[in-house]
Amino acid sequence: MTELKKIDPTRIRSFIRRQGRATAGQKQALESHWDKYCLSPQADFETGLAFGRQAPLIVEIGFGNGDSLAAMAEAHPGLNYLGIEVHRPGVGHLIMLLEQRGIGNVRIFHHDAVEILEQKIPDQSLAGLHLFFPDPWHKRRHHKRRIVRPSFLDLLNKKLAVGGYFHAATDWQDYAKDMLKTLSADSGLKNTSPTGDYCPRPDYRPLTKFENRGLNLGHGVWDLIFTKL
Repeated sequence: MTELKKIDPTRIRSFIRRQGRATAGQKQALESHWDKYCLSPQADFETGLAFGRQAPLIVEIGFGNGDSLAAMAEAHPGLNYLGIEVHRPGVGHLIMLLEQRGIGNVRIFHHDAVEILEQKIPDQSLAGLHLFFPDPWHKRRHHKRRIVRPSFLDLLNKKLAVGGYFHAATDWQDYAKDMLKTLSADSGLKNTSPTGDYCPRPDYRPLTKFENRGLNLGHGVWDLIFTKL
């Protein structure tokens, strides 16, 4: 068994643990099915053992309540999906969805995503990495907390297989511009947009009720998809 290395406590984190209160259904899912879907951050990670098979691995950082992750996994049973989330009620909600729909190709880490990527995910092993609607840290003094920054791209380049992709989506235009600038400056990544900026929402990314509500109010959403060279 491999324990997670201690991380420098002064390192800037891109999230805040907002645990909130789990519903009765989420609590039951957490108590009854944790071991079925959730992986220990203290144990070794090997996809064949975790999923019971070998298949292309897609990681989603910060899956929220898990609606979109469950929908993608259900629509693409030939892929393995690994969700990483620090919000415990969100983990419970995703487990509940997986049980209700009989979805078996999802596993979960309830932990800091950067630490999991650094210490558990083998290099050049990911077919894709999703980052949908991350905290935009919209105040300028908090921009240093945004997850998409050069140090994260160094990690991304290590973990993606050649031809693997990184897909980010945000409803904050300023963050979209910032991500586009940062990603475009990385020589190891190629923008898949034919216009060199943003992509239309691909069919595999579900339209969530919150996103749809925002679109109905006239809010924009920007998708960025880059591949590893």
